[in-house]
Amino acid sequence: MEFLIRLAQWHESFRVAELKAVATVIGADIEIISYEDASPYCIVKLPDEAAARALIARCILAKDIYELWGHGTNYEEVHADVKQRTPHLWAQYETVQFGFDLDAYVGKRSQAKRVEIIKSFSYLGFHGPLKLKNPENQWLIMERYLSPSGIPGAEREKNPEPLNIYFGRYLDKSGRGIIVDYDLKKRSYISTTSMDAELSLVTANIALAAPGKVFYDPFVGTGSFLVAAAHFGALTMGSDIDPRSFRGKDEERKTGEIALLRNYKQYGTMSKFVDAFTSDLTNTPLRNGQLLDGIICDPPYGVREGLRVLGTRNGKVIEPVVIDGVPAHYRAGYIPPKKPYGFEAMQKDILDFASRTLVTNGRLAMWMPTAIEGDDLKVPMHPNLEVVSVCVQSFGNWARQLMTYRRLPEGEVSDTSQGRNKVDKIGITASEVNDFRRKYFNRFQAKGTAD
Repeated sequence: MEFLIRLAQWHESFRVAELKAVATVIGADIEIISYEDASPYCIVKLPDEAAARALIARCILAKDIYELWGHGTNYEEVHADVKQRTPHLWAQYETVQFGFDLDAYVGKRSQAKRVEIIKSFSYLGFHGPLKLKNPENQWLIMERYLSPSGIPGAEREKNPEPLNIYFGRYLDKSGRGIIVDYDLKKRSYISTTSMDAELSLVTANIALAAPGKVFYDPFVGTGSFLVAAAHFGALTMGSDIDPRSFRGKDEERKTGEIALLRNYKQYGTMSKFVDAFTSDLTNTPLRNGQLLDGIICDPPYGVREGLRVLGTRNGKVIEPVVIDGVPAHYRAGYIPPKKPYGFEAMQKDILDFASRTLVTNGRLAMWMPTAIEGDDLKVPMHPNLEVVSVCVQSFGNWARQLMTYRRLPEGEVSDTSQGRNKVDKIGITASEVNDFRRKYFNRFQAKGTAD
């Protein structure tokens, strides 16, 4: 069956990736029949109405879904398509309560014209009570206009006739409304680096978070991704090299629990919290083995302060310090020494970690910054991981990508020849070993100042 999905005209490069991921979660085959970044309308093929309702219920970047009754570039084509597709459906709606409406995307119709267009569908033979607000059965005519400049809505110039017309029966709204509940402004515990609610939920969707799965964030911070994964039913755990990020400055001392737990309590998902612990990815206490269903993370970029891992500069050995008979590293509040860490090395270590710890078909969803030019848009790859999707959020001078990988079954190997293969430069300072940090301060920041 064909269905029409109305999408949010926002984060366009993420929309298809989310639709396909949610279809995977609910176990439904999906085929994208018609899609454009410039349009909020997407036609898909799904097995049945139940699958359509299940799909839309989890989607964050969609608004609602319709059983597609017809479409075309003018009303003559639309009516012909409706008469060809749906005559076998008309009888079951002859006497039920129904409603008709018209929605114009980047366009406008007078009330008289709206009524005229709606009456042109009278051949459907609906004779039940007409209800304008919240009818039991709702049909919507959707028009999409294109401006003379070729860009929808540019300078609000509109052609007199729509570019596309769709007609469908409303089925259900999406899960987009939860963005309001998870808004960071309402969140109990956040920091300046917390990922916004919408993209956290989209990331969890693309990573296939679901009941019975175990998800891990190795850069947990205040837990934005874990909270989103827990919303979709996954068991969650995380770690961070700086325990203060998830513990809070004085939270544990005052209340006996880490600050991160406040977010789980707020959303009623405490049963989905497994643990949070201090670690970096190169010194993880997690055993090697396929134990994780998903890894979701937004690693530090090393801009505000340089990237760090546990260790000492130049491999210098620090002799153990004993205070009052207790080794310093056993005492409360101990902060271990750290050394600069390369940006490319971090990407490689994340991919290596995912290849060792993800179950077959488990997913890694990793955010990374990039310059919008040349080879920087190439994606780092690993022979045991297949790239599922790459979604880009642009900020003008630079962008960040959500790169999603699937753990391949044993014996299968991906083609890594087109991937990025960069090596960190030698050095002992943060800027020396982090190429992105150098670019940010030498070029991106200069452009931002010039702009």
